[in-house]
Amino acid sequence: MNKESFFIDKKLLTHSYVPEEILHRDEQISIIAKILAPSLKLEQPSNLFIYGTTGTGKSVAIKYIFNEMLAANTTNFNAIYVNCKLRKVSDTEYRMLAYILRELNFKVPDTGLPTETLYTKLFEIVDSKEQIIILALDELDVMINKIGDEILYNLTRINSELVNSKISIIGISNDISFTDKLDPRVKSSLSEEEIIFPPYNAPQLNDILEKRANKALKQNVYSEGVIRKCAAIAAQEQGDARRALDILRVAAEIAERNDETKITEKHVGLAEQKLELDRVVELAKMQPRHSQVTLYSILKLFEKSEKNILTGDVYEIYTQLCKRNGYRVLTQRRISDLISELNMLGIISTKVISKGRYGRTREITLAIAKKPFDILKNHFSTLFEL
Repeated sequence: MNKESFFIDKKLLTHSYVPEEILHRDEQISIIAKILAPSLKLEQPSNLFIYGTTGTGKSVAIKYIFNEMLAANTTNFNAIYVNCKLRKVSDTEYRMLAYILRELNFKVPDTGLPTETLYTKLFEIVDSKEQIIILALDELDVMINKIGDEILYNLTRINSELVNSKISIIGISNDISFTDKLDPRVKSSLSEEEIIFPPYNAPQLNDILEKRANKALKQNVYSEGVIRKCAAIAAQEQGDARRALDILRVAAEIAERNDETKITEKHVGLAEQKLELDRVVELAKMQPRHSQVTLYSILKLFEKSEKNILTGDVYEIYTQLCKRNGYRVLTQRRISDLISELNMLGIISTKVISKGRYGRTREITLAIAKKPFDILKNHFSTLFEL
């Protein structure tokens, strides 16, 4: 049995790792660096909006540039990176301000202070000396969907009152269309400069994986075929480098757990299946309460019958669940909207069918395999009594 680890350093195959060299993003990094360069001379750079699909190098490029700039000047330049997707960071305006203040070495209680007090304290700290602060808000659309754009408006407006310092904002998002929801004044300010990160192609992903694998894995435990397959799968899924790294890491974990001597293409296939299962389950668990109740209603109906079900059937079970568990019952129209959202997430599939003079309804089918179905059904059964 093989008991030796395949890994030299597993963290090199994770999303949080910032490599010393970022492949195939020279053009984007050069443009961003030129936009931000004035900050090292105490001149305020333009606000910047960066977008591109998941895993195209946006976050790692910003972290890389921040590291380089902080190494060059830490006295009058400060860079703050915020992942707005993390829980307890951007759930409320208070929490977001508290996070930024903590990054500026000011401790804030989790609750208790008026939000206006936090703005005042932020103003005082930022303007306490001559400096430029660049605030990168990653997954910005997640924050906007949760708490609106008031905080962005306030942060972009604060510069008109600062005497010694300036704040510039970098917004990072997977979805360009979310800017349509922004206040026109915020959108105009945030989009002073825009950079697009295109998806990676298979050869580029292959290069990225080879470079990481060379340092993360022992040389004799993987082949070029394994790297190529991981890159090919990720290239078909929007050119996502994160996906490629995840598949390679999980394939190595599976092979190691099974006491294999090498990582093979079979392990890559198993890793792809596991990651898809994890994605679907995590996505469903992250949904708001009424979306979870709606999905559980759908799962219970499919547990009884394999036939396609209708919106009315779902609403009937949903109503029972709400009454049994003490939740307010939403309207059937609202539940229909939640079903549409579950459809967009790829958890279910729907199609509109005509019932003649009785109008139209939607026919629902499951878009997930048996294993995630069972996991989610069991998970929701512990949350909701029926």
